[in-house]
Amino acid sequence: MIFLSYWFLAFILVLYPIYWGVRDSRLRLILLSIACVIFHGHFAGPAGVIPIVILGVLTYVCGLSGKRSLCIAAIVTCVLALLFYKYTEFLSIQLIGLIAPVTAEQLNASAKTVMPVLPPLGISFFVFEFVHYLVEVYRGHPSIRNPLHFGLFAIFWPSLVAGPIKRYGQFIPDLLKGVSCVGSTNVALGLLQVCVGIMKKTVADDLTIWIEIYEPEFATMDYLWRWVFFLALAFRILCDFSGYSDMAIGYARMLGIALPINFNWPYLARNLADFWNRWHISLSSWIRDYIYIPLGGNRHGTVRRVINAAIAFAICGLWHGAEWHFVAWGLMHGTGLAVSQNYRKSFGPPGRVIAVMFDRVPLLGWGVTFLFVGFGWILFFYPVTTALTMMRLLIWGR
Repeated sequence: MIFLSYWFLAFILVLYPIYWGVRDSRLRLILLSIACVIFHGHFAGPAGVIPIVILGVLTYVCGLSGKRSLCIAAIVTCVLALLFYKYTEFLSIQLIGLIAPVTAEQLNASAKTVMPVLPPLGISFFVFEFVHYLVEVYRGHPSIRNPLHFGLFAIFWPSLVAGPIKRYGQFIPDLLKGVSCVGSTNVALGLLQVCVGIMKKTVADDLTIWIEIYEPEFATMDYLWRWVFFLALAFRILCDFSGYSDMAIGYARMLGIALPINFNWPYLARNLADFWNRWHISLSSWIRDYIYIPLGGNRHGTVRRVINAAIAFAICGLWHGAEWHFVAWGLMHGTGLAVSQNYRKSFGPPGRVIAVMFDRVPLLGWGVTFLFVGFGWILFFYPVTTALTMMRLLIWGR
């Protein structure tokens, strides 16, 4: 993990004292920019830095122009870059391969000769932030004029690897406020949040070891222990994702800069809409604003709403990885979300009866939501056939 490496420890031990000691806001901006370049260059390497620099310069120039045609061209370029680096094999082998296997193999082989073994570090986050920026400029919002400000928006090191996904309209004012005055309170609260994140990540790593040990024995496990495994899986991903976000937000706060909250007790949600307002908030809100709503959102009837939600969450699933089980997980959540928001009207009297039950017994809504989300994590982590078998063993015991 990057935030727990020896290099990173040396990096922050050098950066923070100098940053706090410098009082001039312009010098802090320059120092922070240098730190971001060093961080990105070290962990991404030349093969990871060059594509991001190209996309970043393209995004900045096209956004600066304010021309809608150039913004569209830059959006398309960013999306195509993401598809190329992260989804070439999936698109060629899994999709084109269904129709023309030979052509798919040729495309995949050709791509591998010119692309790195791994995609550029954090390319999904880069592309989502660049697309957000370009869409907002296309809609008439002001662009970032200062190249130093844009560069920090693009490669701000705390959020570089795992987010949160930033919105430039919020980030730039917070950046300027942070470099002008850090404050001991921000440093103390940021350090506390980093410590909480490290504790969560430690729990997640311990649960990962336990899961890997008992995973092969799931089919022969005692029925009760299967449900313990189910809970371990659910809390492993919560501690892992939210722990990393806590560290990122904490390190940024120690610089005086506020990043958006990303997790807000998601397992206390009483329905799926509430869950997605609490889980990976920066990603779910991005999916809502730039995919679900542009597709039509909930403006064209129940059937269209279900389709829009399924498409949006299928993309959300693919964002996590180029595998069919991620797509299935996204479709499951998209469909479940659409149903949970429409069952009162669409199911008639039975739907209204269920709604009354959930309203009168909040614990019931919480339980159903947690079980749905938990079964979804099985689909998130395992191939579809394996996940369905595990679900069957959890429900029926055999």
